[in-house]
Amino acid sequence: MGRVEGKVAFVTGAARGQGRSHAVRLAEEGADIIAVDICRDIDTIGYSLATPEDLEETAKFVEKTGRRAVTAQADVRDAGQLREALERGLEEFGKVDIVVAQAGIAGMKGQPPLQAWTDGINTNFVGTINAIQVALPHLKEGASIIATASAAALMDASKKDNPGSDPGGMGYMTSKRLISQYMHDLATQLAVRNIRANVIHPTNCNTPMLQSEPMYRSFRPDLDKPTRADAELAFGVQQAMPVPYIEPEDISNAVLWLASDESRFVTGMQLRVDAGGYLKWYDYHV
Repeated sequence: MGRVEGKVAFVTGAARGQGRSHAVRLAEEGADIIAVDICRDIDTIGYSLATPEDLEETAKFVEKTGRRAVTAQADVRDAGQLREALERGLEEFGKVDIVVAQAGIAGMKGQPPLQAWTDGINTNFVGTINAIQVALPHLKEGASIIATASAAALMDASKKDNPGSDPGGMGYMTSKRLISQYMHDLATQLAVRNIRANVIHPTNCNTPMLQSEPMYRSFRPDLDKPTRADAELAFGVQQAMPVPYIEPEDISNAVLWLASDESRFVTGMQLRVDAGGYLKWYDYHV
């Protein structure tokens, strides 16, 4: 028996990166997958997003584990599209037990700047709400909701040395903080119903979002055209452990634990998978 044997997981942002990794890891442990992704670029985002072919490949990886996959191209900013995608999965599987609200974008250096802010907030925060709330009517006792925020949500941003210089970048941090608050309050409301809701805060993760030109420029503003090698010299500033980034699988293992009955009494958790990054920013407090 797998750790989520017989369960059905609804995963957004599933075409590549962390979302694909989560979908496959859950399938390896017995879950069927409803995999959703926008599968097209967003104009303000300075790196390419996933493609329809990427989503098809995720489904193939899931099916190689012996589990089933239902896929849908849907924009998390549109609750109607997500509801339709989930209903397709419900028609196939009859239920949903796990929600993994993973879809997200990084609008660092996005143009035009205020639209980059809007797209980041709408995808990361509103998109997380949409994914969860279209699933809420279908979740029963024992269900688990997992949202991906970011170590950026936990960073001290009280100093604003250059306000307004990068709305897209600030929108990323703001959206992830709002996810944290939303999930805390949602977990409180769901606890009496024996439904759990938790947040994972990854540090730098080795995905196309991190390995992108806008992110390289964010980490190396001293260079006109920084390369991956240039940026990786600075990636380590985020972590206390001596690594530039973690891998998607490191987060997927946390997702699996929170989705499984092993964590049946864990809810309202802000779980850091950050290689000790938080330790660099704050003194100990309860």
